[in-house]
Amino acid sequence: PRPVYTFRMACAVGRHAQASASILKMLLMGALASTWLGLPAFLGSPSRGLASTLTYGCRASLVPCRAAEGDMLPSIDVENSKPGRRVNILELFRGKKGILLGVPGAFTPACSKEHLPGYLNGVADFKAAGAEVMACVAVNDVFVMAAWARHQKALGKMMMLSDTHCELTKALNMELDATANLGTIRSRRYAMLIEDGKIIKLGMDDDAFAPAMLNALKR
Repeated sequence: PRPVYTFRMACAVGRHAQASASILKMLLMGALASTWLGLPAFLGSPSRGLASTLTYGCRASLVPCRAAEGDMLPSIDVENSKPGRRVNILELFRGKKGILLGVPGAFTPACSKEHLPGYLNGVADFKAAGAEVMACVAVNDVFVMAAWARHQKALGKMMMLSDTHCELTKALNMELDATANLGTIRSRRYAMLIEDGKIIKLGMDDDAFAPAMLNALKR
């Protein structure tokens, strides 16, 4: 049997790749072959029985890209402190410089003992270096985030944002499959230095802690 050619396109601009004109032409040719020649075409879904089926055509798959330095934040609403009190993450940083933290979960050990406290203890240093907004977001409901804010004494220092439906996390392609330990999809650990809605510096995992982002802010 003939192979099925898969075109995987990484995005260079924006959040997702767009099919080029040549690939669109190939998709059209595959459809025409199916219609005019009676050949099975493969357009966008996995092939079955390739070993016994003569298959012509092509597949174009969009490969989502994780948020990267130079990207703009997506225009996504998250909840702030109370149900229904929503804030647009892009507008929050519009015309401002600041830090956005993403954490796997409120009250989890590393988040509660190291990640968030590092920023809370250094709020004065971050503000002196030019940070106008300090925000932390997690895939937790607004009640859990509010309780965590009180427990961490974050009120007045850090905006504690709830990405209840994982919309922002998915838009940034920062999902973490934590179903084994936390029962659901959560966010990867990250920190972003944002300026006027643009990601200037992105730190993942160990690079998401306060010292690295403070150094980036001071540059």
